[in-house]
Amino acid sequence: MMNIRKSRLLRILALAAAPLALTACKGKTVSYSEDVKPILDQYCLECHREGGQGQVASGLSMENYASLMRGTRNGPMIIPGDSLGSNLVVLIEGRADPSIQMPHGRDRIPQAKIDTIKTWIDQGAKNN
Repeated sequence: MMNIRKSRLLRILALAAAPLALTACKGKTVSYSEDVKPILDQYCLECHREGGQGQVASGLSMENYASLMRGTRNGPMIIPGDSLGSNLVVLIEGRADPSIQMPHGRDRIPQAKIDTIKTWIDQGAKNN
């Protein structure tokens, strides 16, 4: 009986630790200011700045960390720790309706840069 309990406990602990291990395997800590902001500036800021077409339409400004984390009039774009559930990733990966895929009317963001954003979100979307 004790061995079964230990075995179950070890399996539970292993499953709980798996997301942390995956993040650790992805390498260095991703920095908002050094890694993510330059991507957003290059692909998003033209429209998602104060008074820009995307900001006017959605309320989303990507000019700084605080405005990005504030999200849109309809809610957050980033869920710290959950890149798959974050609306920003849904839009830039093309998992949303093509009419709202981002960046709108421009070249898609390269997968390596999307992966950087996803890793940053999975690491907690910190203002670092």
